[in-house]
Parts: sequence; structure tokens; C-alpha cells
Amino acid sequence: MSEIAALPLTQLSEEERMFSSMIREFADEQIRPHVARMDCEAKMDPDLIRKCFELGLMGIGVPEAYGGSGTFFMAVQAVEELSRVDAAVGVMVDVQNTLVCNAIDRWGSEEQKRKYFPRLCTDTIGSYALSEAGAGSDAFALATRAGERNGGYVLNGRKLWITNAGEAGIFIIFATIDPGLGYRGITAFLVERDTRGFTVGKKEDKLGIRASSTCELILEECFVPRSQVLGEVGKGYKVSMETLNEGRIGIGAQMLGIAQGALDAALGYAHERQQFGKPLVQFQGIQFEIARMATQLEAARLMVYNAARLKMAGINFTKEAAMAKLFASEAAEMVSSQALEIFGGYGYTKEFPAEKYYRDAKIGKIYEGTSNMQLQTIAKLLIGK
Repeated sequence: MSEIAALPLTQLSEEERMFSSMIREFADEQIRPHVARMDCEAKMDPDLIRKCFELGLMGIGVPEAYGGSGTFFMAVQAVEELSRVDAAVGVMVDVQNTLVCNAIDRWGSEEQKRKYFPRLCTDTIGSYALSEAGAGSDAFALATRAGERNGGYVLNGRKLWITNAGEAGIFIIFATIDPGLGYRGITAFLVERDTRGFTVGKKEDKLGIRASSTCELILEECFVPRSQVLGEVGKGYKVSMETLNEGRIGIGAQMLGIAQGALDAALGYAHERQQFGKPLVQFQGIQFEIARMATQLEAARLMVYNAARLKMAGINFTKEAAMAKLFASEAAEMVSSQALEIFGGYGYTKEFPAEKYYRDAKIGKIYEGTSNMQLQTIAKLLIGK
């Protein structure tokens, strides 16, 4: 029997190990000192954004010919390591890579790639705008309209809950050219921030990932040239769904980071905190909880890494991505909740990190497809439509 050359799933190549180590050091030294302040102010530090660009984090999956470097799996690694320190920074990098850059790479014209990739790699944040007030889980019930006019389209409508919108310079916006066509009318457009008729509206005041901006977008007679259509007219549903399949892996990685950060914090505290004359970590009840937390995290990591490796290998990963996001979101919520309890009363205060991990974890079950939508996807693929 021939030996299998592939590494075990969670074992990294030398290049991947070096990359993770670099991101971990960056997160600990450059991000950690600012986490509490950014969370309180609900604002990403502009200098930190600049450093993310300088380190190459904002164009990991972009082809080298356009200024990028790295692989999809490395993007997943980056999101995990960043989210271990601050999930808000993690999701900023995640949306940039797994949604925006990924969509342009797969669906963009050569002209669009030459125009936007160098900017996305060096100084411009991207945003992905699908959701609306009446189109959350029912993503294709879009009210935003795109009417054809003079060599392009005029967009009218509103988008809600758009990540990175506060800082972004480039937006992928989904609108329908004809409501009567259903999902076949959905079209993706590349819209720049300074386009006339386009406005970034209200910024949401959120429970968690507070430094990550989440805003409303307003389009009023916003003209977009035909050259700014991403992919084919009427094929926006395909652009959105196939891009979100990969985005789910990125959110799974964010949840891994949150869970790892919460577990690390709880372990450190359990070693230091003394009760009844000995450290908490010496009590069997605490040991069992830590063991459960670590087991949930390890299982989630196996699922997320497997989905990412399948994507890298060109193998269909839709089911595995949905499972990974579903399970990793549940694991992050469980681990962060238990970590807070290990901290006891201190865990309920902002002086210690446990409460932030707990707040940040909740979004995993909600955005880029709720847990119920992941269950629906998994069920359809298992039993047929």
C-alpha cells in the first residue's frame, strides 16, 4: 500500500507555519494594545488599517500579477489569528479577501482586475452589499433596482448591515434589473464611494465586533457604467451564492480565532486565580470544562481547515463550508460563554477579555447566512431539493 503524502489536516506546511507566526506576532504586538479602545469607540484605528495593508493582509488571495500574494488557505489562517485578538479586525480582513477580492478574481473582467486589485492590495478597503431590510435570509428578495440607461444602469435602493462600509472605497452592490425575472434578474455592480447618488448612511451600534463598521447604503439615481457590471447581467445570484460559499469558511475561521482567544484567556486566568487555597485549574470541575472547550475548538478547526483544503484542491465544498460555519459558530459561542464563567464575576466586567469574546461570538450564527440557512443548505445537499 502506497503512503499518503498529504499532511494531517491541521498540520501546516513550513510556509504556512511561518505565515501564521507572522500574523500572530502582528496581532499580539500591533492590535492587542488597541482592542479595548477600538471596541469602546466602535471605530477601527486608521493606523492599524494602514499596517494591515503594509503587511499584505488585504490582498492575500489576489494573484501576484496584480500585487497580491498568498493562498485562500492563508487568508483563512490570517482571519483566525487576527480574530484570536480582535474579531473586528478579523472580519475586516475576511470580507476584503474571501468576498470582495475573491468575487473580482472569479467574475471580474481583465480591465476590472487591473483597475481594482492594485488598490485593494495597497490602500482601499472593499465592501460586499447584498442584504436589505426585506432581504436578509431571503437574499434574493431585493428591492434595489437597476434600470438600464445611456450605456449603463441607474441604481435606486437601500442596503443594510454592510460590513466595512464605513471605511470602504469600493463596493460590490447587488440589484435587480427586473423583479419579474426573480433571481435571474439579480446583477452585481462595482460602485466606487465617490459615485454621484451613492451615500454611506447610518452606522449601526452593535453588540459585538464593534470596531468593524456596519452601515446602511443609500442609492438615489446612482449611475453605474456597463463596464462596472461584475460578471454577466442577470447572473448576480451566481456571483453572490458562490462567493458566499467561500465566505462561510472565512467566518468559520473568525469563530476559531474567537474560541481560541477565549480558551487561552480562561486557561491563563485558571492558573492564576486562587480559591480554597489552590489555583482554579487544579479543580476537576474546571479541568473538565476546559477539556470540553478544547475539544469543541479542535473539532471546529478540523471542519474549517477541511473546507478550506477542499476549496484549494478544486473539490466541491458547499456542504462542508456550511457545516464548518454552523459548527464553528456554535463552538465559539459555547467556548466563550464557558470562558466567561471561569472568570466568574470578573468575566462580566470590561476590565477582563472574556465578555468581549462572548459578545463577538454571537454574530457567527447570524451573518453570511444564519445557522438555520446553513442547516437548510446542508439538508438540501443531503436529501436533494
